[in-house]
Amino acid sequence: MIREDEGLQPFTKRVIAIIQAIPEGRVMTYGQIAEAAGSPRGARQVVRILHAMSKEHGLPWHRVVNIRGEIALQEEEARWSQQAALESEGVVVDERGRLDLDRYRHVPGPART
Repeated sequence: MIREDEGLQPFTKRVIAIIQAIPEGRVMTYGQIAEAAGSPRGARQVVRILHAMSKEHGLPWHRVVNIRGEIALQEEEARWSQQAALESEGVVVDERGRLDLDRYRHVPGPART
């Protein structure tokens, strides 16, 4: 959970909350998260937030993929780790590291105010 006193930017707080809310067995894309957080062109910011804050905030980083439904990590061990984590949740990932976004994409409901 995000504490109010953490001094994070509003976009960063929204991104963290969105990623924390991705249910097991579902995925979202970097761009989809950015758009839901209020910055449709902020996919690269989402990448940086994931990289810098996943461990600290316990983010399910493995549930975030690229726009083509692919594992975007280049390092082989990290790719394998993400694929194994997704498969342990029932997500089918093919030999190229691609999954069916139509089947596994999480679409959050409207934000509550």
